[in-house]
Amino acid sequence: MPEPIISIRGVHKYFGRIHALRGLNLDIARGEVVVIVGPSGSGKSTLLRCINRLETYEKGKIVVDGIPLDSARNINAVRREVGMVFQSFNLFSHLTVLDNLMLAQRVVRKRPPAEARQTALDLLNKVGIPYKSDAKPAQLSGGQQQRVAIARALAMNPKVMLFDEPTSALDPEMIKEVLEVMLALAAEGMTMAVVSHEMGFTRAAAKRVIFMDEGQILEQAPPDVLFNNPRHERTRQFLGKILSH
Repeated sequence: MPEPIISIRGVHKYFGRIHALRGLNLDIARGEVVVIVGPSGSGKSTLLRCINRLETYEKGKIVVDGIPLDSARNINAVRREVGMVFQSFNLFSHLTVLDNLMLAQRVVRKRPPAEARQTALDLLNKVGIPYKSDAKPAQLSGGQQQRVAIARALAMNPKVMLFDEPTSALDPEMIKEVLEVMLALAAEGMTMAVVSHEMGFTRAAAKRVIFMDEGQILEQAPPDVLFNNPRHERTRQFLGKILSH
């Protein structure tokens, strides 16, 4: 087996008395799309945030592309290789779309202005909104803002993309346009870990679905296996509610 791009071993995370992650073990292969599902409060988002050390964890080890998350220098190195897209778009409201996409390229990747601009324009084309380059975030729909957020993450040439419920703040008609961008990324071979309740996307893109509850991975399998023949009773209960909608 080739070395996984993400390796998580025995990770524990506490928020005060709440044991949010309980000795988690998980490997994600290069080019794999993993969708993490589970009830609210099960630790899904916390797990994603630990992968690029937006959350510290009390015990265990996480290695991303051969780099252990055990020092400030290594954490910064990993963050340069891991793109993250949140529920909220986190765009700079005073900057144009183009400037939002150029900023981190200039500051972190130290790219010259012309190169950063061309990368930004290419990515706006990729996410389907090249005509919005001079707009401010407030002039965009929620779906367009989220596509800009995805383009901004891609501008850093990440090796891994993390998506934390990227469509949960969107109106139903805007969800499709964001999922189409994510499906295209998956088809290109991007390594992705996605927290989502979008089961259509999960069926189409995921190589593996992970079901979490109370800070643990209870079950994992390809989507058709997990959805059609879940082994764990808790998984059956959860999917019964989700898939009936």
